[in-house]
Amino acid sequence: MKTINNLLILIAAAFLIVYFSLPVVNYGFTDLALLLIVLTGLWILLNRPIHPNSTPQEIVFQLKSNKVKGPVSFMVVLGLYMTVLPMLTSLAVFRSNDYRDLIGKVEVGESLSDHMAPISIEKIRVVDQALANLLGDKVLGAQAALGSQVRLGTFNIQKVGTELYWVAPLLHSGFFMWQKNSQGTPGYVMVNATNERDVKLVQEVKGKKVLIKYQPEAFFFSNLERHTYFEGYFTCGLTDYSFEIDDDGNPFWVITKFKKKIGFNGSDAVGVVIVDPQTGETKDYSIENTPAWVDRIQPDKFIETQLNDWGQYVKGYWNFSNQDKLQITESVSLVYGEDNRAYWYTGLTSVGADEATVGFVLVDTRTKKAVWYRQSGATEFAAKNSAIGKIQEKRYSASAPIPYNINGIPTYVMTLKDDGGLVKMFAMVAIEDYTIVGVGNTLRETLMAYKNAFNMTSNKLNTKNTAQKTTLKSIVTRINNDVKNGNSFYYFTVKDYSNIFIGSSQISNALPVSSVGDSIEISFDSDTQGIIDISTFKNMTIKK
Repeated sequence: MKTINNLLILIAAAFLIVYFSLPVVNYGFTDLALLLIVLTGLWILLNRPIHPNSTPQEIVFQLKSNKVKGPVSFMVVLGLYMTVLPMLTSLAVFRSNDYRDLIGKVEVGESLSDHMAPISIEKIRVVDQALANLLGDKVLGAQAALGSQVRLGTFNIQKVGTELYWVAPLLHSGFFMWQKNSQGTPGYVMVNATNERDVKLVQEVKGKKVLIKYQPEAFFFSNLERHTYFEGYFTCGLTDYSFEIDDDGNPFWVITKFKKKIGFNGSDAVGVVIVDPQTGETKDYSIENTPAWVDRIQPDKFIETQLNDWGQYVKGYWNFSNQDKLQITESVSLVYGEDNRAYWYTGLTSVGADEATVGFVLVDTRTKKAVWYRQSGATEFAAKNSAIGKIQEKRYSASAPIPYNINGIPTYVMTLKDDGGLVKMFAMVAIEDYTIVGVGNTLRETLMAYKNAFNMTSNKLNTKNTAQKTTLKSIVTRINNDVKNGNSFYYFTVKDYSNIFIGSSQISNALPVSSVGDSIEISFDSDTQGIIDISTFKNMTIKK
């Protein structure tokens, strides 16, 4: 009878441990081994071969008895599995090549601007995650009855159709709120990444209420991690629980499945589990078969680790002189390429370097295809300091720089914020030369200032990366000036051309004295902006 009771206690303990810790049952994970050690120790204590008041000598004698020799030996084997085996199979000194190759083949690209399509300023990301949180809290606070019951989850950036949005679920604010709203929290918040005034609380999709029942802040089997685990996903690692919506606005949890590829290390994504937060339905997909609306399969932390290992073990493990070693400059950031796919972006710098990079890497967030663009430039940190230094008297802080192709020029774009986290200005910094900086109160002003700075120093950059210029000879039909940030800018139109042109006196001394009817010759970037910034200006009417 005692044995049966002990067995029931052991089963109950096993269930509670599994219920709360959710151990992965697979080679390369130590969770199961630790669970078995605890249960074996509990079995020994339940059968009481060792008494609490036993002396050390008595304990040693009792542990050597046949009754516990088997369980103790089993615990020793499990201990070796958790300590010695990981050292033999996972240490970089033995497997440096495997760590370097885990990222896969890193292809070499010609120019970063070739990969990233030129973008209009209306499509530039001006809302970062911190600002999205502020805007989300504001719209949530406007709902008096709702704000006290829920809180915002983590914002993830993603493409929804053709627009870029930060999306976050509403989560329970505590156990009692979960009890009160056990059917789920009512919806999610969307913040347009290119327009801070476009913020909305989504509570219905196509007339059907949105209820986030399965979530990280739920309890018992409504808890997202526990629900997924007991749905049968206990033999693989699960990480990066990201909230995403499809192009119709239907919410889902996208969870990365991963395995250990190098002994007990080398975590690598192998697919995703997609959970419907309303019904709990789960489906798993390989990387190749994952639905197109899913933006990220590869967790950012995996990519950062794998890129650093790729740069660290370029000459194997025994490379204490750091010859040819590379490392990422900062944490990766999510960007979108010319093919409208999502990529993890980061700079690469030599080990020990400060502000200069030896190139930039784009890693496909779905397939993990990595491309290294070997062009020198500024690190994200150096670019932020350059932008802040331009208006240092205002003591603004800069958001994380996002790379864009501005008229063929690889450019960091960032917002400049006050102490309250509100956007006050914008900055553009040339990636290849961080001394080329433009700041302004609007993106239009910033672009004008940036192009002026570039036009005055373009010989410092690799001109093959810049956009093609269009040359135009025509007659001025209208012209006027405007002063912005202490600089005079001249707006004018020409005969037989619908766009408005703009330039400053820094481009040409002839601009301030030009008038309607003058014959001029101008050049400008072949872009699609409504107002076009000129690169050169000649007044053919004014005789020298």
